[in-house]
Amino acid sequence: MIGVEERLVMYLHGGSGNHGCEAIVNSTCHMLGDIPKLLVTHNRAEDEAYSLASLCDILEENDMERHFAAHVCYYLWRAVTHDAESFMRYRFRGVLGRNRAPLYLSVGGDMYCYETTRKEAVLANRTFRKSGAATVLWGCSIEPELLREPEIIEDMKRYTLITPRESITLEALRAAGITENVKYFPDPAFALEPEETELPARFAAGKTIGINISPMIVQYEQKDGIALDNYRRLIDHILRDTDNCVALIPHVMWRNNDDRITLKELYRGYEGNERVMLFPDMSCRRLKYIISQCKAFIGARTHATIAAYSSLVPTLVVGYSVKARGIARDLFGEEEHYVLPVQALEDAEELIQAFDWLMRHEQQIAERLREKMPSYCALAQEAGGELRKIWQERK
Repeated sequence: MIGVEERLVMYLHGGSGNHGCEAIVNSTCHMLGDIPKLLVTHNRAEDEAYSLASLCDILEENDMERHFAAHVCYYLWRAVTHDAESFMRYRFRGVLGRNRAPLYLSVGGDMYCYETTRKEAVLANRTFRKSGAATVLWGCSIEPELLREPEIIEDMKRYTLITPRESITLEALRAAGITENVKYFPDPAFALEPEETELPARFAAGKTIGINISPMIVQYEQKDGIALDNYRRLIDHILRDTDNCVALIPHVMWRNNDDRITLKELYRGYEGNERVMLFPDMSCRRLKYIISQCKAFIGARTHATIAAYSSLVPTLVVGYSVKARGIARDLFGEEEHYVLPVQALEDAEELIQAFDWLMRHEQQIAERLREKMPSYCALAQEAGGELRKIWQERK
C-alpha cells in the first residue's frame, strides 16, 4: 500500500455533485498518468457515485461541523492562541505530519472568487507550505481587485506554481508583480472526454438548444425575477419561432446550490410539451456528451459552458464573474455577444436578443471553435507536464 508521503494530493475539492469540480479532477487525473494520486474531498460519497473512484484514491477530509467535540475544542484553541491554521491541520490531518505529501494541488479553481472560500484557500496554502511541501494553484480565476490586497499577494507568492485559466487573471497577476511562479493554461476540463449516453427519442441532435441556469445567477440579478423571466421568454421564443427543441441541463447538484431546483421552476408549464426536456443528474462526462449534441448552448455554470465550447457548440454564457469573461475573451477576442452579465439584465427580452445574435453568427462561431479548440485543448493537456516536473523534483 502506497503511503500518503508517496502521493500527489489534490485538495479543496467540494465533491462531484458539482460536476465542474468532478470534471477538473477527472481531467487532471488523466493528465497525471501513473503518478500516485489521492483526492481529499468534502464528500467522498459523491466522488464514488460518479467518475472519480477508478481514477484516484479518495479520502474524506475531517469536518468540524460533523464532530461537535472537535468543533468546540478547535474554536477554543483558536480563540486563545489565534492559531487559525489549527483548523487546517485538523481538516487535513490525514495528509499532514508524518503523512505529509511532497506536492499538494489546489483543484478548487474559483476558491479565490468568493469571500467565504478565500480564507480557506489562504490558510490551506500556508499550512502545506509550512510543512515543507510544494503547492500548486491549479486552473484558477481571481478577481483583479483581490490582487491589490497585500495578504493575497503574499499568498500567491507562496505557491510553487499558479496556472491561471484565462487572461484576465493572468494579467492581474502580472500587474501585481506575481510572474515567476505563473504559467497560463486553459481550464483542465477542456480536455475532458465525453461518455456517450442514451438520449431521449425526442432529442433532435443538432436541432436542440441546451439551457443551463443556476441559483447563483438568480442571486446576482439586480432586478428581482429578471433572470428567470428572460429564460422563460427565450424558451417561448425558441418554441414559437424555430423548430428547435429545448434541453434543460443541470450541472451542479449540491444541496444549497442545486441547478435542478431552478430548472424545475423554469420547466413549470412546459411539462406536457414534447419539445422541452429536463435532464436528470449524471456524471460530468455524460453531461458533456449531451451538451455536445446540442445545436447551441445557453449556460450559467462555467464548466457546462466549457463542455459546450470544447465540443464546438456555439455558446452564450449568462455570467457574473471573471471566469466567464476571461474564457470568452481568450476564445473570441472579446466578451461582447458571448457573455451576458446577469447583473446588467434590465429588460425581459435581452436573452432573446443575445440568442438571436448567436444564431445569426452560428456558422462563424462554430468555425472559430473548430480553428481554436485543437490547440487550445492541447495546451490544457500540457499543464500536466508542469505538474510532472514538480513531482519529479519533490518526490
